[in-house]
Amino acid sequence: MLNNILVFLLGLCLGSFLNVCIYRIPRGLSVVFGLSGCPNCGSGIRGVDLSPVLGYVLLKGRCRNCRAAINPRYPLVELLTAVLFLASYHSWGACYYTVAVWIFLSALVVAAFIDLEHGIIPDQVVVAALVLGVPVLFLASPYKLISGLTGFAAAGIIMLVIALLAPGGMGGGDVKLSAVIGLYLGWPNVLAGLFLAFLSGGLVGIVLLCSGRKKRKDHVPFGPYLALGGVTGIFAADRLINWYMTLF
Repeated sequence: MLNNILVFLLGLCLGSFLNVCIYRIPRGLSVVFGLSGCPNCGSGIRGVDLSPVLGYVLLKGRCRNCRAAINPRYPLVELLTAVLFLASYHSWGACYYTVAVWIFLSALVVAAFIDLEHGIIPDQVVVAALVLGVPVLFLASPYKLISGLTGFAAAGIIMLVIALLAPGGMGGGDVKLSAVIGLYLGWPNVLAGLFLAFLSGGLVGIVLLCSGRKKRKDHVPFGPYLALGGVTGIFAADRLINWYMTLF
């Protein structure tokens, strides 16, 4: 129980940092230097108000100074990160691979929310996932790294071909993020992750078109669906592939 609580708190704290990344990276701001402030009035945020989730609750979702509404994305990202961290710990325990999965999931959360808000997947997110992930995957298992590098190349090539065949439908950020997903899922699990991304993206796209909220030529960020495929794939790709193979 104590370990679960510590892992959950770690996820909440790192989720708070991921919120900083989501806000600052697209704006070209440092994620290391500079104090946090209200986006509306610019006033500094007190230490107690920076407490993950708790600060949002105590402030009732509004800035202490100007009373502007605080984006509910902040507690959402913190809780989501905490739940994903705890699920990873339950799946693999205390080991290097769990750390690698935490890095992967953190990158997916940042990429998904930035793409959803700004329509881009910054290179900084992809580079961080590679620089941090490769050595940790090697420490977890050289085989996982080899499988990951194969998945990295396969996913990158597949998505690059799709991007070239359908210009405008797939951005460079989507290609790079797909390659990162391949690194962590490995081969052939990355195929399940990409399939789930296209399936979820296609279903949501159909709903948006039928409801009139989007038109055929409107841009729909694909990063969140890649992230969904990556999260589902890291936890269930093996079972999904085995289930699919039993059908034949």
